Amino acid sequence: MVLRQRYLARNGNGRVIETPRQMFKRIAADVARAERRYPDKTRLPRAAMRFYEMMASLDFLPNSPTLMNAGRPLQQLSACFVLPVEDSLSEILESVRNQALIHQSGGGTGFSFSRLRPQDDFVASTSGVASGPLSFMRIFNLTTDVIKQGGMRRGANMGVLRVDHPDILDFIALKTNPHEMTNFNLSVGLTDAFMEARRRNERYPLLNPRTGRPVGRIPARTVFDRLVAAAWTSGEPGVLYLDTINRANPVAHLGAIEATNPCGEQPLLPYESCTLGSINVARYLLRQHGRTEIDYSRLAETIPLAVRFLDDVLDRNRYPLPEIEAATLRTRKIGLGIMGFADLLIALDIPYDTEEALRTASRLMAFVQSHAHDASRRLAEERGPFPGYEGSRFARRRDPRRHATVTTIAPTGTISILAGCTPGIEPLYAVQTVRTIMDGTRLVTLHPAFRRMARAAGLDVSRLLPHLNESPSIRHHFGVPPHLRRLFVTAHDVDPAHHVRMQAIFQHYSDSGVSKTVNLPNAATTAQVADAFLLAYRLGCKGLTVFRTGSRAQQVLSCAVTQTC
Repeated sequence: MVLRQRYLARNGNGRVIETPRQMFKRIAADVARAERRYPDKTRLPRAAMRFYEMMASLDFLPNSPTLMNAGRPLQQLSACFVLPVEDSLSEILESVRNQALIHQSGGGTGFSFSRLRPQDDFVASTSGVASGPLSFMRIFNLTTDVIKQGGMRRGANMGVLRVDHPDILDFIALKTNPHEMTNFNLSVGLTDAFMEARRRNERYPLLNPRTGRPVGRIPARTVFDRLVAAAWTSGEPGVLYLDTINRANPVAHLGAIEATNPCGEQPLLPYESCTLGSINVARYLLRQHGRTEIDYSRLAETIPLAVRFLDDVLDRNRYPLPEIEAATLRTRKIGLGIMGFADLLIALDIPYDTEEALRTASRLMAFVQSHAHDASRRLAEERGPFPGYEGSRFARRRDPRRHATVTTIAPTGTISILAGCTPGIEPLYAVQTVRTIMDGTRLVTLHPAFRRMARAAGLDVSRLLPHLNESPSIRHHFGVPPHLRRLFVTAHDVDPAHHVRMQAIFQHYSDSGVSKTVNLPNAATTAQVADAFLLAYRLGCKGLTVFRTGSRAQQVLSCAVTQTC
């Protein structure tokens, strides 16, 4: 259903005119054309066939715009964009125009509104006062309402405001009104100075971005507590740890990072875009010595092919704006990640909320990053390093890379449905999941491994459905064998600290960021939210999002056909 609605080509009458096999052939053939740009001796033999086999087997899938647009007139292949928002009316409206063009082409946009002067600040050109960043954010939100991405889906945005902006308290409270900023995710940009002031229970300065001067001081704990309360109430804002992000910025000579893409996994410079792809690690299993293990040998074959695919995508891409093309090709950022991690753990008989799961995550992502970096080095030898290499961290180490960033962990919301696996590195949301897609259709899925193992244990699965409709967890359903109750861990069974520790491990081996949600039960406390934010900062995460079940009237995932749980 999702494939037909969003990805397969249609004729002028809106009728689907290709099969999934033809779709993968279309994408593979188009991306492989990039190989012709380079000398014969460096081209990948049978590139189109190898790309096709990698996708058609569902071992690897690129981000949605590549699936939708490769080999078709639009030819816009990137998912993630960050646009600057400067402090003048003409520049703000130019950013709104650029946002609309990107959304129309299938991409999502991130913005920092931190450069906009605060509400009631002086405006010299009119001798009046400024309306502040929140008023302009509403214009960006309204624009998204009327633009469908590539005719397939509604656009998504990330809005960031620094914690030292004078309007920060209004920003934090914005989405406690469920009718506000419905097309935006919001994140507060936290700084090391703020976190230290919070720790010391001190005041910190609010800075007017127009002048750079302090306009007042406010208790850091007051702001942090407001942030925690808003996140508990509505799931937003999330947080970005800006200094952590910029310490890891490999191309700091090109500028500081102020914002990310809509799901937070891709910190980008102004006008940069990034192309993502994910390996379905649940397909990399083998039986050896009577036990199931990760097939690292086969994974080592896929990783460099996926890196090469994403590098070719950069050359085949038709960018929405010349500024985006220039910025993107200057750093050639790609984001190779994984999906199906929870399925992998289940196949390995490892509960998600265990130390063994953390060790498995570390071994797996270290392997992915190491082989992906090696692939980027080999492409640098064949094709040259990214143009912004001189002055970068890699140049100082004399370590040429083809890409400024190679690995990331994306949410893989839709492509994981196509691949038939769990999204990203998330645990199961529920044993039975109800996913609401854009047109309101509800997809009900009982985890196939649970169905298979329950039947093998002699259970009548149909008799379990009433319980699965009432609760996301089976941990306390004593009609299910203990081993299955322990193995099929859902997001609500996982302690918040374990969620954060899992994210931190993947962050350690991700060049960019990690998309992960700390899902909390409805009864979770604000203290648990605060502890999660603080632990994520201490462990080196680049950001964090929490979501307490039931804190929004509408949510994409639930466990019940008739109610939210």
